[in-house]
Order: sequence, then C-alpha cells, then structure tokens
Amino acid sequence: MFDSREKIALFIDGANLYSTAKAIGFDIDYKMLLKEFQGKGYLLRAYYYTAIIEDQEYSSIRPLIDWLDYNGYKVVTKPVKEFIDSTGRRKVKGNMDIELAIDAMQLVDHVDHIVLFSGDGDFRSLVEALQRKGRKVSVVSTLQTQPPMIADDLRRQADHFIDLAHLASRVGREPVERPVRMPDRDRERERAIDEDDDY
Repeated sequence: MFDSREKIALFIDGANLYSTAKAIGFDIDYKMLLKEFQGKGYLLRAYYYTAIIEDQEYSSIRPLIDWLDYNGYKVVTKPVKEFIDSTGRRKVKGNMDIELAIDAMQLVDHVDHIVLFSGDGDFRSLVEALQRKGRKVSVVSTLQTQPPMIADDLRRQADHFIDLAHLASRVGREPVERPVRMPDRDRERERAIDEDDDY
C-alpha cells in the first residue's frame, strides 16, 4: 500500500477524525500519528482542519491546535457560523471541506500519495480528481461502528481504505476526561459542532 520512496501528504478533517476515534473508544496521539506515517515514506505535509468558536474565553480545542501548530502540522482553522434552526435551537456550522479540497489540489503535483482522514462522502469527487492527476489516495475511517463512519461511495472511490481501529495500537491512547472550563451555553454550542451533519 505504501512505498518508502513516496512523498506523502496527510489531510485530516479534525472533527471527523475526533468523532471516529471517539466512536471506537480511543483518543488520537498526534505525535504517534506523525511518526506512523513518517515511517511509511517521505511525509511532506500534515494538514489539520477544524472550525473554532471565536467568542468563547476558553475553547477545549485551543490547546490541541496550538500543540499541532508547533509540532509538525499545518493547522487550518476558520470561525464557525452560528444560526437558529427551524425549531428555534441555536446551532453552529463549521464545514472545512472547501479549504481541504483546495489545499489538496494545490499540493497534488508535489506528492505521490494522499492520505485523507475522513469518512465524509462529500470528499468522493475530490478523491476522484486527485486520482485523475495520477495520485494514489488512501482514506482513513472505520467500519467498526453501526452504521459505519465512512460513506460507502468514498470507500469505493479510494485506492486503499485504512480502518482507524487497525491503527489504534500505534496512534491511539486511552481517552482522557478533560476538565470542562466553559459555561453550559458554550458547551452546548461545541456539542452542536460535533453533531452537525454537514461537518
């Protein structure tokens, strides 16, 4: 699946990877994740995409973003959009698909193998476009949940499917209970990001 002479780039849909790892019962150790793929070829770039709520005093994802930024990842963020849905519930939307797709198409001529960490079916056409450019594309998600976290058409389109559960022993650690230091209102908003269907 991997050739040690290949130039590799990782594209991580942060919210999607977080929910996938959580669904199968572990946290990602991002230092080990880099090491895992550095051992498979020449790791040119590792991108991490996430939307953030800008107006809160404390965001639970901020320490992770800062750590990634200083430790070999190119972090791409944007503020979430807040809206009221038809039932009057406050929801937030933070879709990073376009940013990820643009970066992947800009980097395509400099890499041999792209590894996409997402199960989102919206990426199927991106995978197809990268393949038309002659690039190999692996997709990391899981089939270990009911329903599976990966869209069937994305899995079919990819050159290789890597089940995150099979990487758990090398890139995972036991989930840690994180102290929550935000008011209930903000906790609800963060939960809404995780639950956003388009995310």
